[in-house]
Amino acid sequence: MIGGLFIYNHKGEVLISRVYRDDIGRNAVDAFRVNVIHARQQVRSPVTNIARTSFFHVKRSNIWLAAVTKQNVNAAMVFEFLYKMCDVMTAYFGKISEENIKNNFVLIYELLDEILDFGYPQNSETGALKTFITQQGIKGQTKEEQSQITSQVTGQIGWRREGIKYRRNELFLDVLESVNLLMSPQGQVLSAHVSGRVVMKSYLSGMPECKFGMNDKIVIDKQGKGGASDDAGKSGKQSIAIDDCTFHQCVRLSKFDSERSISFIPPDGEYELMRYRTTKDIILPFRVIPLVREVGRTKLEVKVVIKSNFKPSLLAQKIEVRIPTPLNTSGVQVICMKGKAKYKASENAIVWKIKRMAGMKESQISAEIELLPTNDKKKWARPPISMNFEVPFAPSGLKVRYLKVFESKLNYSDHDVIKWVRYIGRSGIYETRC
Repeated sequence: MIGGLFIYNHKGEVLISRVYRDDIGRNAVDAFRVNVIHARQQVRSPVTNIARTSFFHVKRSNIWLAAVTKQNVNAAMVFEFLYKMCDVMTAYFGKISEENIKNNFVLIYELLDEILDFGYPQNSETGALKTFITQQGIKGQTKEEQSQITSQVTGQIGWRREGIKYRRNELFLDVLESVNLLMSPQGQVLSAHVSGRVVMKSYLSGMPECKFGMNDKIVIDKQGKGGASDDAGKSGKQSIAIDDCTFHQCVRLSKFDSERSISFIPPDGEYELMRYRTTKDIILPFRVIPLVREVGRTKLEVKVVIKSNFKPSLLAQKIEVRIPTPLNTSGVQVICMKGKAKYKASENAIVWKIKRMAGMKESQISAEIELLPTNDKKKWARPPISMNFEVPFAPSGLKVRYLKVFESKLNYSDHDVIKWVRYIGRSGIYETRC
């Protein structure tokens, strides 16, 4: 599938080179350097076709990873491999930088030998790779250990090895959401959606099976039809409609389709259990009310009010409001009720920062903007006001209904496992037109 894999630094020098097929020559290395890295104009597309050869690339800081092929391959699969390769390298030696790659080039070649076989991706789970590839090289294994590794790599459970033991069994679950909004000046929602991730850290002994349930609308509806209790009826009002979702490979999809329960044998350590997207009944944490008034051709008066729309007991943090200003701005006078505000000429914006803000509160900022006379007859385009924040709840309304752990072989039950659940909502592209 993949003909070759090359890793470049920002100068276009090759740090890692591995060719898997005879149809990829050394000239492919130079073609990517000249046409992409040293291109006169910035190459925006992650896929570049040069002389009937396709280059798929991703960039991490100042490092380029390029997969090369002459075949008609599945582009999504190639990018999934490149991103997985980045995750594996990060897990082994931290930040992907030129120095780290040079210091660990032997390790990277070992990893490539295990992950890719004749250009076809194989086992790329970090947990499985770490059992037989270390920073110093391949471990000398006993026959028993070698058989365990073989069964792990070739068996159904390639993401978890047997024999894991912890003194204290703990399970951490984070619901991380990014809320995106575009609102009109009158307060009408033009578009809104939430992108969410469920990230888990599991420190569990043995080979446990976990079950995770949430207030998905389909689950609640099924419970209601089956004559469930009043609690299910109440929670039905708070159910969410998930538009689409993707899961980690450990999740048993057959059970999710039939029972809508997420059942899985968890990998050891940190991993992303699922991603999802929802567009209905979104809780918008903040409402931005802008008022812009032009006073002649040399002055603007701006007033912006922000209102928090969540429980008073909760606190939002890291609040930042960016109010755009015209290019011909000569001076700005700002008055804000709370926080600190500053005009940044290099960014053509007034940046208003508030450390914390409780729910059901409001705050406002007023600014007088002085403009230089200009011959340009075009009116100011009025870019939208953008906002950044972090809130301790899920804007989609997602709730964890249950999180259970079953381990039949070892002497611990669900009650012996310490569980932690946390909700974090952050702003994505959160804009209001003015």
